[in-house]
Amino acid sequence: MADPPEEAGGGPAAGPGVAGPPRGRQRLEALLNRSLRIRMSDGRTLVGAFLCTDRQSNVILGSAQEFLKAADAFPGSEPRVLGLAMVPGHHIVSIEVEPPYP
Repeated sequence: MADPPEEAGGGPAAGPGVAGPPRGRQRLEALLNRSLRIRMSDGRTLVGAFLCTDRQSNVILGSAQEFLKAADAFPGSEPRVLGLAMVPGHHIVSIEVEPPYP
């Protein structure tokens, strides 16, 4: 029996009787290049553009900035610019989508 044809994206071609990409993948694709706020287990918060993730739930952020937890931050301290950052999945406590700027 022949396998269904594949598209350039690597998944089976969507056609009659063939399901499209899984909902989880669609939700992640909708978040691409959106600004995310990731809280980490050590209290730090990273804000940056969501670029990709992997099977281990690691997240890559572009143009990332690091914010220290309130107890560690100096009054009036500036965020630390990281640029491209990889956040290990096992350190992620929460992820929020930042609202778009008007």
